[in-house]
Amino acid sequence: MAAVFPRCMSTPYEKGGNMKSLRWRSSFAGIASIVCILLTAASMPAWAALGDNAASVLTDQARMKGTLRSTDEHTYVVHEIATSGTVVREYVSPAGVVFGVAWEGQFPPDFQQLLGPYYQQAQEAASQQQAASEHPRPRRAPIVVNTPGLVFQQTGHVRSFHGVAYIPQLVPSALQASDIR
Repeated sequence: MAAVFPRCMSTPYEKGGNMKSLRWRSSFAGIASIVCILLTAASMPAWAALGDNAASVLTDQARMKGTLRSTDEHTYVVHEIATSGTVVREYVSPAGVVFGVAWEGQFPPDFQQLLGPYYQQAQEAASQQQAASEHPRPRRAPIVVNTPGLVFQQTGHVRSFHGVAYIPQLVPSALQASDIR
């Protein structure tokens, strides 16, 4: 006994199927998907980043859905955003500029968000280091980028990542780079 399917469930190869109708539905679904993706991307706000202003820390907190705790260290302010499993600290200068970020937790943060315009610079420097090396970097080896405009260090393994990134020119003179952690 043959199964009976409604017309909307038939394929173009079964009796009653219509190939033109299937093509139209497929192209319409593709266009609708692209429109939805573009609308979602356009509605996303810009996130805080290294070199951005202090007000952007609240945007990070909202995006990460974490709790914010700020500590005034007199020559800079540390904004700590804690989520389940990850802590991100953003260091803000007296001029109100994010000069450093540090992280630790089960998952690495979104580096494109945290580094902003410095993300590309870090990526290119890491690629150049890898190309200049005779041996490929082991998967769990630390990543260290030390350029005049950016310092980026990350190490860790599954469920335990930590690192720092800072702009040496923006670090307040009363602060040692090793204090960014």
